[in-house]
Amino acid sequence: MAATVFGVWDYAVFALTLLISAGIGIYYRFTGGRQKTAVEYLLADRNMSIVPVAFSLMASFMSAVTLLGVSAEIYSFGTMFVVINLAYGIFTPVAAYLYLPVFFNLGATSVYEYLEKRFGKAARLAASLAFSLQMILYMGIVLYTPALTLEAVTGMSRSWAILSVGLVCTFYSTIGGLKAVLITDVFQSLLMFASIYCVIVSAWVEKGSLAEIWRIAEENGRIEFDNFSLDPTVRHTWWSLTIGGGVTFLSLYAVNQAQVQRYLSVKDVKTAQKTLWMNWPLLTLLSFSTSFSGLAMYSKYSKCDPAKSCQITSSDQLMPYYVVDTMGHMPGLSGLFVSGIFSASLSTVSAAVNSLAAVTLEDYIKPIYVCLRKNDLAEKGSSYRAKLISVIYGLVCIALAFIAEYLGSVLQASLTIFNVVGGPILGLFTVGMFFPVANQTGALTGFVSSLAFCLFLGFPPVKPALKTLPISTAECLSNCSSTIPSPPHIANDEIFYLHRLSYMWLGVLGLIVCLVVGIIVSLVASHILRIHPVDLADHLDPNLFVPPVANHLKKRRQHLHTSPQRNENSKEICGLELIQPSQAEDATSLSSENKLCAAKL
Repeated sequence: MAATVFGVWDYAVFALTLLISAGIGIYYRFTGGRQKTAVEYLLADRNMSIVPVAFSLMASFMSAVTLLGVSAEIYSFGTMFVVINLAYGIFTPVAAYLYLPVFFNLGATSVYEYLEKRFGKAARLAASLAFSLQMILYMGIVLYTPALTLEAVTGMSRSWAILSVGLVCTFYSTIGGLKAVLITDVFQSLLMFASIYCVIVSAWVEKGSLAEIWRIAEENGRIEFDNFSLDPTVRHTWWSLTIGGGVTFLSLYAVNQAQVQRYLSVKDVKTAQKTLWMNWPLLTLLSFSTSFSGLAMYSKYSKCDPAKSCQITSSDQLMPYYVVDTMGHMPGLSGLFVSGIFSASLSTVSAAVNSLAAVTLEDYIKPIYVCLRKNDLAEKGSSYRAKLISVIYGLVCIALAFIAEYLGSVLQASLTIFNVVGGPILGLFTVGMFFPVANQTGALTGFVSSLAFCLFLGFPPVKPALKTLPISTAECLSNCSSTIPSPPHIANDEIFYLHRLSYMWLGVLGLIVCLVVGIIVSLVASHILRIHPVDLADHLDPNLFVPPVANHLKKRRQHLHTSPQRNENSKEICGLELIQPSQAEDATSLSSENKLCAAKL
């Protein structure tokens, strides 16, 4: 694809974007206590307002992947993917009123501290390691995406693009802390919307009306909202997008460290719930706008597909190619578009690096220090440790970005990574928060089984061929499709059935496997193997459960304490055959009452 040459105005817009983003980071580096404590650096001193946090929730994960991936998805496969927005609305109250209060009651920087209190140190370590792997891989995708865009629009080397974007992200996320990230996300979100609306307005002007854009898409089979197929191998259906999309949403907005860290940057749980509700229309607006931009691009290329005429080599280059083709002659617009993509990646990578720094400091460094020195790590200097960790993660992600091109479609690759790891992590938190009968043995077994199963499904040796909607080259001046060697053909029905399942079901299956295995093994461990006390649920801390379950446990405990059989029940709960000394040693997983029982042994 022939790249455009950036003009003076394009470079000016691009440079201004970088200066503003860097300036906000530098400003918060030297104000507000100068990031001296970990709470200020990682949680913005817990005094942020609703608007920047809501914008940040939207921008953290729906950024460059959304701008390029969703538009290409709609162009190539039609509008069925838009149905996923229904899942966002359905599952927003689930995240806000069930999961979110638990983390506020916990009051910790790392969400995985919950797992230690509920299931012990092994569960905390397993989940935090899985999260770290998930985020590092995702950042590789996010760094690769703008590099692809910059190469397509400006002719910049992809390698240099990855290095420049990655180094700027690392610098920005390191010096400013979470407060700078949140404030800058507002500015970067506006640039994301500006990039999308440049595409839509350009097509609107060319075709004369939005109705004409819709008519062209409908005439060529791009409009589809009625796929209710029950076949789980169908890529996008109402069921896969609402259920699978809902699980993906919860894995991001209910238990993901990067998002929960943003909730914890406000003063209380009610404010956090308001930010999540404000995030929903922002997220939906960006998703709808990006989807329509796919139709806008199709209205121009419905008779000459750029890929078939060898103008681009990947569907993810479609939007930057459109910008070059239609707006390259307008001073500054190409620069604005590149700035939007670049800013979108900045918001995502800075969020991920900040959360990885929090997890590493809280879940790895502090426990190791306590184990070796037998003392807690001093708070003094903790922000500098977090900044050093941020630099290291930034460099690691730059290295991984160079292999992202081998993961296929940007959109599907990113969602696959999140579903493969996110489903099991969501399952581990869910089994802990919803099921008092679950214990450490069951939870860990369920999580490991779920993760192994999802890895098996998510990265098969042979992937099914994707069937795009028909495209035309009727008005192309050249057609090079015949010169492209065809890959060896393998019929989809020859591929193992589970490997043909839609990627949208990966997270759902991971959640189900973790819950089913976790609960069954917990019951076996309690009732048959006698590993955990049968009636321990009566003495678990209610704050470790979602509000409905917590209220039930409180009523059950109140009834137990007022019952005439209280003394007999207490003896039974504190019996030697029910609580073993090995359990008593794990003080973090026992409530104060449980510790008292253990002490009496």
